[in-house]
Amino acid sequence: MIKTEELQINIGPQHPSTHGVFRMLVTVDGETITDLKPVFGYLHRNHEQLAEVNTYLQNMPYTDRLDYFNSMANNHAYAMAVEKLAGIEVPERAEYIRVLMVELTRVLNHAGALGFLINDMGAWQTQLAFGMREREKILDLFESASGARLMCNYFRFGGVARDLPDDFMPRLKDLLVAMPAFIDELERLLRENEILLQRSEGIGILPQELAIAYSVTGPVLRASGVAYDIRKAEPYSVYDRFDFDVPVGSVGDVYDRILVRIEEMRQSKRIIEQIIEQLPDAQGGHINPKARQNVRPPVGDAYARVESPKGELGFYLVSDGSTKPYRYKVRAPSFINLTPLGDMSRGYKVADVVVILGSIDIVMGEVDR
Repeated sequence: MIKTEELQINIGPQHPSTHGVFRMLVTVDGETITDLKPVFGYLHRNHEQLAEVNTYLQNMPYTDRLDYFNSMANNHAYAMAVEKLAGIEVPERAEYIRVLMVELTRVLNHAGALGFLINDMGAWQTQLAFGMREREKILDLFESASGARLMCNYFRFGGVARDLPDDFMPRLKDLLVAMPAFIDELERLLRENEILLQRSEGIGILPQELAIAYSVTGPVLRASGVAYDIRKAEPYSVYDRFDFDVPVGSVGDVYDRILVRIEEMRQSKRIIEQIIEQLPDAQGGHINPKARQNVRPPVGDAYARVESPKGELGFYLVSDGSTKPYRYKVRAPSFINLTPLGDMSRGYKVADVVVILGSIDIVMGEVDR
């Protein structure tokens, strides 16, 4: 029998598949992983400290840069926290517009995440091209409404910066007509791919009890069989008015995480269709006219959370009565969801690590704040 010695190797911090400047300190016995420690901090930008010297409104565009794939969801969580702290009400039409933007964000996030994951496996770029093609259509709508494609800075305290343009709804309806074919085609490519099944089934298993112990949220948690979604568990905005399902997995492996995201895109489409039917007319207002943007909340604290595409995104704010937060803290899903990476990787091969990491779907902008 050949004896081997354990070896420590670095994957990253400069590595194309770590999705940012991120290092994994991996201990291997041959090709088998015996331990893995994620190393953070290479992209730290002092987000939370900067927020405490800016006014509340000045922080809104900074939230775009947390999960830069999902700026609308970041805006939503932060706006809710400030509104809770300052007692600001949001007009009904603005609430619908907010949810519309966030659900479009969920579709574009999952479409891109699945494409990147398959690319990380070493497969051809067909799925990535399909996902990015769909993402571009949604970014066209974001640009139409907010003036920006990536860093939208669209939400305001008491609503959104501006109402939907006249051509927005016709373009949205065209997008929804084509969306089922895209999702079905993407699923067929993934479900029937023998190599993908070998690389994802039974790989990176996160047991249900371990996922709960690590406070994992989002698709990663639901893939482990926990039907927890903040939109259902603690409905916010107008989510209690929509009929949608919470997809869950049964094994908690990479394959389940793929399937959960595919089904979540379908459920987002269901929500968007209901928004189109229920959207109040323009008289409902896109912003509360009484909401001053240079807010000065009373002394106190507030926490608001949303079900972002990656999981629970929360903002904790403490006010000392000034125009700037005394304390500003972000509960970032990418950071929390990375914590069980060592347990998810132990016992698998080195080639599996990148696939497992990709299935978590992280953005380093919100890991290193």
